[in-house]
Amino acid sequence: MKLVVTEEQRELRDALRRFFADRSPAAEVRRLMETAEGYDPGVWAQMAGQLGLQGLAIAEEHGGAGFGVRELAVVFEEMGRAVVCAPFLATIMAAAALEAGEGGHDLLPGIADGSVIATLAVAEDGGSWDVDEVAATFDGGLLRGTKNYVLDGHVADVILVAARSGDGVGVYAVEDTAGLARNVLPTLDQTRKLARIQFDGVPARKVGDRDALGRALDVAAVALAAEELGGAQKTLDMTVEYVKVRHQFGRPIGSFQAIKHRCADMFVLVESARSAVLNAAGAADESPEELPAAAALAKAYCSDAYFHTAGEAIQLHGGIGFTWEHDAHLYFKRAQGSRQLFGAPDRHRERVAALAGLTGAAAAL
Repeated sequence: MKLVVTEEQRELRDALRRFFADRSPAAEVRRLMETAEGYDPGVWAQMAGQLGLQGLAIAEEHGGAGFGVRELAVVFEEMGRAVVCAPFLATIMAAAALEAGEGGHDLLPGIADGSVIATLAVAEDGGSWDVDEVAATFDGGLLRGTKNYVLDGHVADVILVAARSGDGVGVYAVEDTAGLARNVLPTLDQTRKLARIQFDGVPARKVGDRDALGRALDVAAVALAAEELGGAQKTLDMTVEYVKVRHQFGRPIGSFQAIKHRCADMFVLVESARSAVLNAAGAADESPEELPAAAALAKAYCSDAYFHTAGEAIQLHGGIGFTWEHDAHLYFKRAQGSRQLFGAPDRHRERVAALAGLTGAAAAL
């Protein structure tokens, strides 16, 4: 696998950074997180029409651009850097399930052109993202059960649901969402909306099997890891800039050895996270048999790295860093929310251990 960034990917990064700097400044993030929808429909339309982001990794025959997870990782890194409020992760996760499945390709063109917001509902009231613990059922064309922590489930036009039937666990599409009981949950990270949805005999159709669900969750883990990388890089950047200009005892505090060491530690975490994301994105595109372990490793490492760097950013900004008005808190709360999404780091380390045949040895990793 090539663990390098191409010229095209650098150009994509530059275009995205300019776009999100204009469309997602901190003031706009704070405004959107207080709205019921949690995103700007106008910006969402621009993301699809102007940049083609929703269809970036969707096959050309389904209305997309036909790129891979490597390019998606660039997008998510820049979105994490800007703490973008949009149902993008939810929609990309759903698109990955549809691409890997066999019965829902007709839904992909709407996702690609931005006219359809989709999400994938897996976790239930127990909070587990483990496919083996799915309890919702599908029988006679009807879906029954409750899904919790559904990304942007309150605004999704199409909801893909992990459920059990006589064939085992599969993915089922609910396309008529008008009558669903959807409740937005209180969350620490207000920039990302989660919902609890009840399905009481709701019509649905099968669009994927267990393998499609697994592929979608792995792609989502890589995407979220890339987003965490972007947030970690931003918290490092803002901290380095601050310690250059904050003076104490007549010197920039960045000249003190203890501050240098803490910034250096942050840098090592960010660069190691970058390697993990590049490896996982490359596996998704070229070595699917390696994706489960690579995705779990990237999610575990990037979650911890982001949480640490965001916490250090608050500490090293001193008194101003502890005020809610400072943007460091947006990143700290996003880091904590992302750390738990799709399972905490320990769950992913246990998965790596299991895939390596070291069940029970996760504590040593």
